[in-house]
Amino acid sequence: MISVALDPRGGALVARVTLDNPAKLNCLSREALGQFAADMRALEHDPRIRAVVVTGAGEKAFTGGADLDALGGLNPLTARVFIGQIHEACAAVRDCPVPVIARINGWCLGGGLELAAACDLRIAADTAGFGMPEVRLGIPSVVEAALLPRLIGAGRAAWLVLTGEAIDARTALEWGLVEELAPDLDQGIEVLLERLKAADRSALSAQKRLLQLWEEAPLTRVVATSIGVFARSYASGRPNALMRKLRR
Repeated sequence: MISVALDPRGGALVARVTLDNPAKLNCLSREALGQFAADMRALEHDPRIRAVVVTGAGEKAFTGGADLDALGGLNPLTARVFIGQIHEACAAVRDCPVPVIARINGWCLGGGLELAAACDLRIAADTAGFGMPEVRLGIPSVVEAALLPRLIGAGRAAWLVLTGEAIDARTALEWGLVEELAPDLDQGIEVLLERLKAADRSALSAQKRLLQLWEEAPLTRVVATSIGVFARSYASGRPNALMRKLRR
């Protein structure tokens, strides 16, 4: 089950998307993955939304990853479909035009860690734990696990996916897997949301797209594309107005 709530703050909205099956560590079933992707895609079309917070219900898990009942019943054909659903959920996060924050309140495993890696920023409770246990289940880590070397480096990503062992929140912070640990997770999220609220929405969207381009494209293409993005940002007149306001 997925729940979506819109939280008004000034003239902007924050969408809170919750993986809501705490009895099963918010694990990712076929139904949950489909609903999550659909809900994220729907949020793309609301211009009032400034940021999205993704979290898990309860205190034990962000998500324990793919549902074991679903994984255990796959064959070569249905396995392709199921892993495609995990990719679609992650792609919906990356395609969202505003920053998506992972509020990691507990275990973050397997496909759940891929979902967190697809988010733009990650804040975790100091009791959170992280792991990629797929090799212990006879399968490799795939799709958005490919983001891990970009976040934490090739060696640490290899350690996670080859050993299948979990790391604690402090190690995740030291490795760069999360940006912040927050003893009071909600307060940490609120501070970050206030910072994002201070930014211009169209500039945030452009910056998010450029961050993804920086991950994937050669430097020459990145520089050429970013020049065009910078120039087009003046078409609305919004930067000029904001800078005049600052000079007063």
